[in-house]
Amino acid sequence: MKKIIADRMSLIDASGIRKVFALAADLKDPINFSIGQPDFDTPEPLKKAAIDAIQAGMNKYSQTTGDVELKNKIIQQMNTEFGWDDSGAIVTSGVSGGLLLSFMALINPGDEVIIPDPYFVIYKHLINLLGGKCVFIDSYPDFDLPVEKIEKAITNKTKMIIVNSPGNPTGCVYSEEKLKAMAKVAQKNDILVLSDEIYERFSYDGPCPSMAKYYDKTILLRGFGKSYAMTGWRLGYAAVHESLKDIIEEMAKLQQYTFVCAPSPLQKAAIGALDYDVTELIDKYRVKRDLVYNGLKDTFEVT
Repeated sequence: MKKIIADRMSLIDASGIRKVFALAADLKDPINFSIGQPDFDTPEPLKKAAIDAIQAGMNKYSQTTGDVELKNKIIQQMNTEFGWDDSGAIVTSGVSGGLLLSFMALINPGDEVIIPDPYFVIYKHLINLLGGKCVFIDSYPDFDLPVEKIEKAITNKTKMIIVNSPGNPTGCVYSEEKLKAMAKVAQKNDILVLSDEIYERFSYDGPCPSMAKYYDKTILLRGFGKSYAMTGWRLGYAAVHESLKDIIEEMAKLQQYTFVCAPSPLQKAAIGALDYDVTELIDKYRVKRDLVYNGLKDTFEVT
């Protein structure tokens, strides 16, 4: 039989993390560090909101860009946080869906994307799939944002810089000073920044600064799965300053022919999630973080 698998599939590998996750399913009471899965359940009020929406018959497609009430609430939040008066937003099937739509809308073959290393594994594979070139920038040993190294790596082919804070897998939260410095470099070179903030609620020593506050040409990606323990619901969103609203329009075109829309009744629950206080849950994670840190610090190099 002639070859049937598309050549592009040779550009990506199966996720090693997912392989470990699958293996863990066959083990008895494993301690599973393989994947970002909260160990608490979805808060009851949010589950009830989803159930109520299903029972009320809200089971049809939403608009491609998302439930109108949810999207408007996201836009209001962008105005409150960043002073964006007329931002663009699209509700996506998780942050991973937002990454795919963003990359497909923006990356041409040969475009370079700068990524601090270590990095979230999905970046590399999606960019390779689209014919882009990943430019990895070493952030060892402290995993902080290597602004000077990034600036030196910029070429006339650089399309985008990815900023992921709090970082996956490092956990590093970039400071305001680092993000301001990064914004100056990006502005000087007129380069887009994609800010992946899926873990933004998991900043234990104060609010996590956002790149979007310092640079208008930022594509902001956030999600509901990690913060509200609803990873299986596949809900996230992308938001941009009004000057980049054409990017959202292109992402919406792609969504029409791929995901169509994020799960409609679950979007209704996400409306309440934006106002739901997860402080108690995050405090419990802080206790666990401190327990692990104190147990390892005298034996291993832990920051």
